Amino acid sequence: MIAAETLRPRLRRARDRLESSSNLNAVTARVDSFDLAGLRLTSGEGRRIDVNVGIEPFALGSDTYTVEPALIPVELQVSKTTGNGYALRLKFEASLDGPCMRCLEPATPSFTVEAREISQPGSGDELDSPYVQEGTLDLGAWARDALALTLPASVLCQPDCAGLCPVCGENLNTAGPDHQHQPEPDPRWAKLSEIHFEN
Repeated sequence: MIAAETLRPRLRRARDRLESSSNLNAVTARVDSFDLAGLRLTSGEGRRIDVNVGIEPFALGSDTYTVEPALIPVELQVSKTTGNGYALRLKFEASLDGPCMRCLEPATPSFTVEAREISQPGSGDELDSPYVQEGTLDLGAWARDALALTLPASVLCQPDCAGLCPVCGENLNTAGPDHQHQPEPDPRWAKLSEIHFEN
């Protein structure tokens, strides 16, 4: 028979491992939808929730850009308004990973995203969020759309990317200031080169 003094340290270590595992799962879990009604907030009451969201890749032009990190830490603020309404605020940082649209080198620009939504059922389309249905927030769709609205027209490796040389295709960011080509002759003068004068 095992003495209680021997069992206690073993049980304590097992409990610590279990709690550590539970905390790890809580931190790394992906949340695509969130039950707002489950918060049981009263009118005027608010709460901040920290969750992780996964955002699907973006297809821009003919290229695909993945969103990093795979699990994005998101700060979600929820406030209950009158009736069954909610005022929502979303904040996170993410980066895109894909080719630069000018020089084709790897680009990983970062973005800070902040978005707000109001869901007040029965008050018209302006205050009726498309991301909230029957007290459930489609967090994944909202985060993706909020990031999409933050993206610039061109994804670049650096804001002043010089792109590729239109003549030889060399990367002008690394070519140096001496990179140049002889100008092409004006085709309007091409016939003059065929004229030969006799001495």
